[in-house]
Amino acid sequence: MAQRTHQKPKVIVSWSSGKDSAMALHKILESNEFEILAILTTVSDKFRRVSMHGVREALLDQQADSIGISVEKVRIPYPCPNETYEQKMAELLSKYKSKGVSHVVFGDLFLEGIRRYREDKLAQVGISPIFPLWKENTKELARAIIRVGFKAVVTCVDPRQLDPRFAGRYFDEMFLNELPDNVDPCGENGEFHTFVFDGPIFRNRVEVSLGDRVVRDGFNFVDLVPRNRVG
Repeated sequence: MAQRTHQKPKVIVSWSSGKDSAMALHKILESNEFEILAILTTVSDKFRRVSMHGVREALLDQQADSIGISVEKVRIPYPCPNETYEQKMAELLSKYKSKGVSHVVFGDLFLEGIRRYREDKLAQVGISPIFPLWKENTKELARAIIRVGFKAVVTCVDPRQLDPRFAGRYFDEMFLNELPDNVDPCGENGEFHTFVFDGPIFRNRVEVSLGDRVVRDGFNFVDLVPRNRVG
């Protein structure tokens, strides 16, 4: 009798372009337990940038190319009503379920409300979440992200929680040492967002330069410009 070939569960990975999603993907890849079909990112159609992180779509494409996994973009309007976001996500998840996807990987750390929301929405299409970083000590995790070789730059700061001067800083030991005690080292409460440009999951470093600083919707952003490109 022929032996039945074991098939790995198919997953997609929620990808913000930042350090937590990169670390979650790294852990999933290291486990070698899943087949990853795509990384999933919401992109503002108006600005052609990654939602909340403010990263240019061109840099998202360079990340995906360096990682070697295709990127699935959910294009959303600006501003985006929650109903529109949920409808677009449900349509995309249904598409991937039809391709055999059983799980979505998230880089969430400790926000219970966010976890319940994801569980509820995925349950509606018959998919389950995976949280590889859940409840890890964020002080230890922040340093583990640096230790394994991820390199990231802070692209967005919420000035109500963190001084805007931290925007544009590298996510490194010096950055962590200078953070106020009331700020989560991984920015899980929305204090800051990052863009990962190198690390163990990358084949090539994504070269960027710091561009203009802008304030939009109450957040401070630093534009990351693809190196050796104009505009």
